[in-house]
Amino acid sequence: MKRLVCKVVPAALAVLLGVHSASLGQEAAPATPSAPIPYETLNPPRPAPQRAVPRRPAPAAASAAATDAQASAEAAPLGVATLPPAELEAFVDGAVRSAMDRDHIAGVTVSVVQNGQVVLKKGYGYASFDPVRRVDPDRTLFRIGSISKTFTWILLMNEVEAGRIRLDAPINLYLPERVQVRDQGFREPVKVINLLDHTPGFEDRVLGQLMERSFDRERPLEVYLRQERPRRVREPGQFPTYSNYGVGLAGQALVYVTGQPFETLVEQRITGPLGMSRTTFREPHPPKAGIPAPMAPALAGNLSEPFRWSPATGFEARAFEYLGHLAPAGSASSTAADMATYMNLLLSNGVAGERRIFGPRAAQAFRTPLRQDASGTNGWAHGFAVYSLPGGHVGYGHSGATLSFMSNMVVAPELGLGVFVSANTESGGDLAMRLPGEIVQQFFAPGPPALRQGDPALARRADVYEGHYLGTRRAYVGLERFVGYVLSGRSVSVSRDGRLTTAGLNGVETWVPEGDPAAGRFVSTTGPERLIFEIRDGKARAFQLGSNDQRFQRVGLWSQPWFLGLLAALAVLAAGATLGGLALRNRRELRQTQTQSQASVVQTIQAVLWLLAVGLFISWVSGSGDSARVVYTWPGVRLILASACALVAALLTIVTIAALPAVWRGGRRLDSWSLQRKAAFTATTVIYAALAVVLFHWGALTPWSS
Repeated sequence: MKRLVCKVVPAALAVLLGVHSASLGQEAAPATPSAPIPYETLNPPRPAPQRAVPRRPAPAAASAAATDAQASAEAAPLGVATLPPAELEAFVDGAVRSAMDRDHIAGVTVSVVQNGQVVLKKGYGYASFDPVRRVDPDRTLFRIGSISKTFTWILLMNEVEAGRIRLDAPINLYLPERVQVRDQGFREPVKVINLLDHTPGFEDRVLGQLMERSFDRERPLEVYLRQERPRRVREPGQFPTYSNYGVGLAGQALVYVTGQPFETLVEQRITGPLGMSRTTFREPHPPKAGIPAPMAPALAGNLSEPFRWSPATGFEARAFEYLGHLAPAGSASSTAADMATYMNLLLSNGVAGERRIFGPRAAQAFRTPLRQDASGTNGWAHGFAVYSLPGGHVGYGHSGATLSFMSNMVVAPELGLGVFVSANTESGGDLAMRLPGEIVQQFFAPGPPALRQGDPALARRADVYEGHYLGTRRAYVGLERFVGYVLSGRSVSVSRDGRLTTAGLNGVETWVPEGDPAAGRFVSTTGPERLIFEIRDGKARAFQLGSNDQRFQRVGLWSQPWFLGLLAALAVLAAGATLGGLALRNRRELRQTQTQSQASVVQTIQAVLWLLAVGLFISWVSGSGDSARVVYTWPGVRLILASACALVAALLTIVTIAALPAVWRGGRRLDSWSLQRKAAFTATTVIYAALAVVLFHWGALTPWSS
């Protein structure tokens, strides 16, 4: 399939590398300074004068923090309203408490900043039930997941601005040989810039290694990168597919270039100078050789527990999620108060008081998408996600998810606004993703969101778009490939009233055409999100969402879940008929040649194996709702047994296919199978063979590959 190849924005590279885009390949490498630029010694840029916007006084009921913020707030950007603290608090209270009740969330922490001031800082619910601890926005640490990556990108851009790392250079130049990226048959090297916009071309493997519940399994970053190398599945630079491993490589490059542990770099360059004393990439554990020093006991005692909601038992506390082996991608813990400080840094272009944490080139880079595949489809702004917000506003930031903590951070420079939200329960993802946009909609977007109507002309083009699409963010071999086929697909359908629907495990979303239905551009019925299709030869071949973290590619019949389900159902029916026939046949029907007798035994064994395999596969899928169990126990006994049974049954299909000519020749009519039984044997063989081929294609016949 032809992939949509997009070029890097030349202006962005010119800003970062200080050269014209046409000469990137010929520019001589700058001299490497002995140490990074000491930003804290530079004078911060003088802000441009801005007209103050009158603000209404806060009611007496406003919280103390909000009142202080209002009293000392800086002027808002020209023409932008200043958030009224009391109204903001009331709105956030309603949104958070409604989500906590609806989605069964144990605890939430929130901070909102504008114009350099903290407008709202609040905790909701519980950080622990035994002992009881309520969420404190100043003291309670939540795991912020992939928001950690933004710290990594700041450190990386420090090195770029210092001339120690070049964005257009192969990442292998900055890695020890043991963890360098192998070519694996691909022509182009993975470059530093490919890590910043998630285009290195890696598969994405998660199960059994991304997170650990036992500290005994923790290992140094370098060891993890060496042992868990993903396969390269496409040339770098083609299109984004989110990669935690790629961010790990960036972190290891920082360690190699600076000679400092990653956690120490964060503390010396970011959290220390900013006074973020309750933000750390360290984790609570006993000291261990080769592993970074543990989290300070005072911080560990204020960590929120991770939770899962069960209708039968209520909130279940989970084990701590260890991510230190891939710290640059996701091991940070922080408070709402510290994240408010961090968002103010991002909004002030890297300046905090008299200190500069990152320079003006990096500040511009974090608001400059490296690629924009289509209008309305956001790129990655040098590691920062680009968000389409209500009212046509643009935000930058990152979301974060562990198994239980769901977080989001969005800064909107044109509004002087930053929003951070984190939930400590796995069901909190919807709240985390929606709250920043809802705040912008409520206070900065005119009028309520319009419910967009469908276009009946789309219904006449339904066949262009309808089908099953498989995400590129998945594993490409083995049993994890099978899981990716099951979990990462999206089905696209078109309604009679001209709405397009995408359905997957993440839910159902509805879209309407943006302009001509033939153009392949769609917008959400309820928000600013966009969906862009690649149309070729009159058919949609792929689509991507505005988040641009992966593509969804159209797949054929053999890759569609319903077809696998149909074959599995037919195999179960055929197996039942085989075993039932064995019990019910009379003496006359047992007449058979020696070959037919042997073929019957083989097919009976197959029937038992296929019943076991299908049953075990279904049992595993039905239990996959507990994401922690799947990740920590991968692949598990049931899945290995299911794969092994299916593999043996598939191999036996070779025997039954080879026996078909002899089965049909038979002997004399009186000592051979009837025509009906020969037809049944053949049909069963075909069903088993088709199921075996599909399972092989899905990677399900590899019990050793876990």
